[in-house]
Amino acid sequence: MIKNLIYYLISGIVLLAACTKNNPKASDDDGLAAFSPDSLRLHVAELSDDSLQGRKPFTQGETKTITYLQKKFKENGLEPGNGDSYIQEVPMVNIKTTPAPQMKVNTSKGSFMLKGLEDYVIWTDKITDKVSLENTEVVFAGYGVNAPEHNWNDYAGLDVKGKVVLVMVNDPGFGAGDSTLFKGKTMTYYGRWTYKFEEAARQGAKACLIVHTTEGASYPFKVVQNSWNASKLRLDDRGKNNPYTDINGWLSLPAAKKLIAAAGQDSTSFFAQADKKGFKAFSLDLKLSTSLAVKTTFNKSINVIGKITGSKRPDEVIIYTSHWDHLGIGSPDESADSIYNGAFDNASGTASLIELARAFKSLKVQPERTIILLAVTAEEQGLWGSAYYAQNPIYPAIKTVANINIDGVNPFEKTKDIIIVGQGQSELEEYLKEAAEKAGRVISYETHPEAGSYYRSDHFNFAKAGIPALYTSNGVDVIGKEPGYGQKADDEYTEKHYHRPSDEYDPAKWTFDGGIDDIKLLFQVGKRLAFEEKMPQWKEGSEFKAIREKK
Repeated sequence: MIKNLIYYLISGIVLLAACTKNNPKASDDDGLAAFSPDSLRLHVAELSDDSLQGRKPFTQGETKTITYLQKKFKENGLEPGNGDSYIQEVPMVNIKTTPAPQMKVNTSKGSFMLKGLEDYVIWTDKITDKVSLENTEVVFAGYGVNAPEHNWNDYAGLDVKGKVVLVMVNDPGFGAGDSTLFKGKTMTYYGRWTYKFEEAARQGAKACLIVHTTEGASYPFKVVQNSWNASKLRLDDRGKNNPYTDINGWLSLPAAKKLIAAAGQDSTSFFAQADKKGFKAFSLDLKLSTSLAVKTTFNKSINVIGKITGSKRPDEVIIYTSHWDHLGIGSPDESADSIYNGAFDNASGTASLIELARAFKSLKVQPERTIILLAVTAEEQGLWGSAYYAQNPIYPAIKTVANINIDGVNPFEKTKDIIIVGQGQSELEEYLKEAAEKAGRVISYETHPEAGSYYRSDHFNFAKAGIPALYTSNGVDVIGKEPGYGQKADDEYTEKHYHRPSDEYDPAKWTFDGGIDDIKLLFQVGKRLAFEEKMPQWKEGSEFKAIREKK
């Protein structure tokens, strides 16, 4: 009996050892040595150089960027991710508008002019030669939201066909600080400017103007002003019946108050009424006139895609994304610089894909699932590159394990924390938390959830397809610095450098010590997923959970 027990025990140990030998896993440290701050800095410097002209699609800057990325993907051993090609073509239209310099406001008591750029910024998504407002009626539609699940419809009983809708940025309740409405301080997609324009178009409006506030938008009006007289891109949807308004745009808060006063209203009570349940939209005693000359160009932009084929479940994929594009050449700043280099946003994230490629290729054990590195186009124009991929996936959504998105990497000191954007969305939070704990770090959450950042980068299109998506931001607990130091630095970037020519690589200050640590954590999450058999899930309460369950 004892001999038999010993025999079976030894046999079990041998069998376990054999299984372990036949199913090796990557160790926690495997691949980490491949990461290099010097290498990351080199790629950021190259991708944000003036010669790339701000990396706007349809420019010479795009050509140079795509050439660089394909070269680096090949050099680091990535296979072509789209059949035998490293590229996925993205059909797009470039819409260049030349606005009239002023907007005429007619009231029952007279008329006055608003100044373009200073008071407002407008553009169009329509493929045409010219659009205009000709003494067009203005309707105040609160936040411009139609959200059945929140029992809220600013358009209820309202006919806005052929009219201008004036709306507020963010969600109902934001202006009043009412935490009982929508998600309280945390912005939903209904609060995003993109949604406002989409809904206005669905309602048949001729134009939609959003009242800008720095608090509601999470960035100053000068960020919006960069769009004045500039071209915009979107997907080429000729042959489809997608609705668009003739004109979209933003009003500065002072200009909006001027309109409200001209309509005989007090701005404080005027805006406050939109935060109350039962708000009813109404017409203002105002009519607007202005125009836009339009020139359209059709072309194809490029997503760059490479892969490492999984050894056991190659049809199951983990997709890392980062957008390679930025704003190109635009309005000059105070120093007369007009190149929007986008060093942080998002040369740093794009460079991270190259670092991740080298790290995954360096693993002693090949990943069991396929690793995809996807550099997408036209994020700055409306998340179009990732939208096109999500609508035309090379790898089926149901077989896509997760998306890990990188939009800006900490160029400065190490931080104790790493911030999860979109708290409570998916189980990927726990993956990141465990990786952080092993590295002696912690996770924290957005300090400005009202900015709606979970709906503002490329992971959002994967989430809309039901794919669990992880998106992080720089930590703010900077090691060796006083409390508040990191948050102050983040706020300063938003105020002074976000979407401005001054977002440039600084070799004297950008060590990327903190950024490398963050990339390593995202690598560890992907590495763990690459050797697991389970699929991470959306959490209860996530608006994306039902999408995955239907597939």
